[in-house]
Amino acid sequence: MNHTPRIRTLVSCTLLVVTLVAGATACGEPDGHPLSLRPHDAADLVTFNGPAKDEKADPDKPLEVTVKDDDARITDVTAVDTEGRHLAGELGADGKRWHSTASLAAGTRYTVKVSTEDGDGAPGSRTYAFGTTSAKKFLKVSFGPQAGTYGVGQPITAELSAPVTGRAARATVERGLQVRATPAVTGSWYWVDDKTLHYRPKEYWPADATIDVRSNLKGIKVSNALYGAAAKPLKLATGDRIEAITDASEHSMTVLRNGEVINTIPVTTGKPGFSTRNGVKVVLGKEYYVRMRGESIGIAAGSSESYDLPVYYATRVTWSGEYVHAAPWSTGSQGNANVSHGCTGMSTADAEWFFDTVREGDIVKVIGSEGETMTPFDNGFGDWNLAWDSWQKGSALRSGTPDAGTDVQAARLRPQV
Repeated sequence: MNHTPRIRTLVSCTLLVVTLVAGATACGEPDGHPLSLRPHDAADLVTFNGPAKDEKADPDKPLEVTVKDDDARITDVTAVDTEGRHLAGELGADGKRWHSTASLAAGTRYTVKVSTEDGDGAPGSRTYAFGTTSAKKFLKVSFGPQAGTYGVGQPITAELSAPVTGRAARATVERGLQVRATPAVTGSWYWVDDKTLHYRPKEYWPADATIDVRSNLKGIKVSNALYGAAAKPLKLATGDRIEAITDASEHSMTVLRNGEVINTIPVTTGKPGFSTRNGVKVVLGKEYYVRMRGESIGIAAGSSESYDLPVYYATRVTWSGEYVHAAPWSTGSQGNANVSHGCTGMSTADAEWFFDTVREGDIVKVIGSEGETMTPFDNGFGDWNLAWDSWQKGSALRSGTPDAGTDVQAARLRPQV
């Protein structure tokens, strides 16, 4: 009875030995087994023109990887900086040389991974890591508006610290300024002037959307010695889709929330010679009290058109002083005639309701007026008065010549009635 355990032990050991031997035989097999495909160190196969140890690369100097052995070839090269950005490059058809086709970012570190094959088809790899010198001249970007919740008409703005001219430089800037909305939208930047860009979707933003704006220009060469600086990202949200549509010929304003009418208000708009601007405007701000004077719009004091009035519940839609506001002095004309100097007037109760209902970025549209159409950029946010095709022409990433204006300056004049 004592012999049985010994026999079992012996058999178990024998099986273990067989298993180990089989494993050793498999690991030792030639080509075709996984371990034989582990890439070898390709240091002897390739040369790299990167900086020496403890030195930094000049961002303007292209990277280059070449093979030493005529029978070997490069199969792939990736160069990635600490921001996760891939450096563009080109590998020759024969696999003998790879070189970068874009400038390196300044003030960062790169990891370059090279994959090779030798004359027998065995894979190899080599990794290089190095830093780049810092830039001396930076392009800063400031996004607007401030973080918060806005109406669906609110454009995004980008103010640059230095002028950027030329299509290539502008295209670099645009590629680095990223706008992502949820739900997703189709949108584009427009160069208002050399230092100002606006971004808007093809249509209004969706209601209850989130919008993330950031710059990926840090260390990126824009032009000559000008490199992008880090920028503070911006996060916005939209509320309900509020649209106030004023028909000046009918002396009436219709207010919609998410496509449904929530109020119809009798109004008065600009009289002949002071006609209210047609087109789409965007709420710029709200002021409970504003003192309005005729002199602010060029009306001489003491003339028949002169005025000096306290105005309440004033919702601004242009920098030159066009408001939607309470006008208790014209209640007899509201719904019947246009008697203002350009603003949209209504009763105090209606103006208070409007004031409490709208927010910055909401849409205020005027139709049926004898006035000119709201300009796109020089008097508030008239961005939506450009057709989408025209808007796209203001982008350096589109074909053709940008329609960007020449240094349009916002006219921030004093209020008018």
